Amino acid sequence: MHQEHFQRIFETLFSEFAVEPDAEITLEANPDDLSVEYIQMLYALPFNRISIGIQSFNDEELKFLSRRHSATQAIEAVKNCRKNGFHNISIDLMYGLPNQTLGIWQQNLKQAVELDVQHISAYHLIYEEKTKLHALLRQHKIQPVSDELSTKMFSMLIDTLSQNGFEHYEISNFAKGKMYSIHNTSYWKNEKYLGLGPAAHSFDGDNRSWNAASVTQYIQNTASGNAERNIEYLSVYEKYNEFILTGLRTMWGVDLQELKNVFGAEFHDFCMKNAQKFIDNHLLKTENHTLKLTREGIFISDGIMSELMWVE
Repeated sequence: MHQEHFQRIFETLFSEFAVEPDAEITLEANPDDLSVEYIQMLYALPFNRISIGIQSFNDEELKFLSRRHSATQAIEAVKNCRKNGFHNISIDLMYGLPNQTLGIWQQNLKQAVELDVQHISAYHLIYEEKTKLHALLRQHKIQPVSDELSTKMFSMLIDTLSQNGFEHYEISNFAKGKMYSIHNTSYWKNEKYLGLGPAAHSFDGDNRSWNAASVTQYIQNTASGNAERNIEYLSVYEKYNEFILTGLRTMWGVDLQELKNVFGAEFHDFCMKNAQKFIDNHLLKTENHTLKLTREGIFISDGIMSELMWVE
């Protein structure tokens, strides 16, 4: 994307909306896009945070994932961002890849730590349907890692980053110096957000909506003044489920007083009744009127959360 395109977007945003002086403004990029010239152009714009989709510092893994960049390019991209003024840098990593060993994962984490970034997001590989990886899995050309190895990798992730000054503030996210992703944290705290552009999602505090995915359709809709959105009207049960799901994913947990105030005693009591067995088994804990996952609970968080969901 060229500088003039970014400038037009920012001019429109700043003229139509009140933007806080210290607003987090993030650009997501791949390492191969971040030439020195491009980084300098970005720094001249209002961007103050860069999120880089690195995934791995192992060339074989990058090739398997069909990434265009090499490990060397990824390292240079991070260093060049810092050299050219960015001091809030996030990187994405991926684990649980076929043939990935604990040793390879350890090296990926070691390299990430050495780069001294402020934020790391780490996700387990998911085999999405209708993708090349899913087809290879179905054809038995690749094998998923075992649950035992996945658990060891996740444990190594938590331990390595925690020992190197990162705060594990959300199941897949780690930050130094409280430099949490403000954008993503708004999702986990059920705050309102507005999405602009094709396929962008919004939440008004009650319901979710999203724009047309087609760029052509989106342009036609907005040009005609008919910016139609698909709307999902959330029931009180769905809102409760999201409140529990997003809260438990974070180190802040579920505010039990807010749960009672917003949803009433019935939902509060339902949650605590179902949570009790996990509290007894040290998988959940209550602290200062909040319900949180313990270290052990994080490893089976999906199962715990599903037990606390209200099924209509």
